[in-house]
Amino acid sequence: MARVPAAPAPLTRGQVMARVKARDTAPEREVRRLLRAEGLVGYRLDRRDLPGRPDVAFIGRRRAIFVHGCFWHGHDCPRGARAPKANADYWAAKIARNRARDAAALAALEAMGWRTLVVWECALRDPGLQARLKTFVRAT
Repeated sequence: MARVPAAPAPLTRGQVMARVKARDTAPEREVRRLLRAEGLVGYRLDRRDLPGRPDVAFIGRRRAIFVHGCFWHGHDCPRGARAPKANADYWAAKIARNRARDAAALAALEAMGWRTLVVWECALRDPGLQARLKTFVRAT
């Protein structure tokens, strides 16, 4: 009689959270693809020396692009407005902290003379995003 392999154990919440990437996510890669398609190269990724660690930074032009996941950063779109049912107080506080941290980082960069752009995950479906990125980076 052949043995049937046991089903893998379900992942714990900690294991699920450990798999959430902080950088080089699919939305970030899509934004970089759009930038390259416009010939906008020479950017740096995940600059730890800048407030908020921008996902894409054009150092010479002093432009910083942040690519935010709608859920994690509390966007007001349907995906971002979805509140978890389990441990709701924890998640509400965490997303509020993320929003406060984002606002502080944007203010700090602007105080340093940088221009910033936040690209929301849901905006990746917008056909005008590529032109918006080009205008933002090339503006004087």
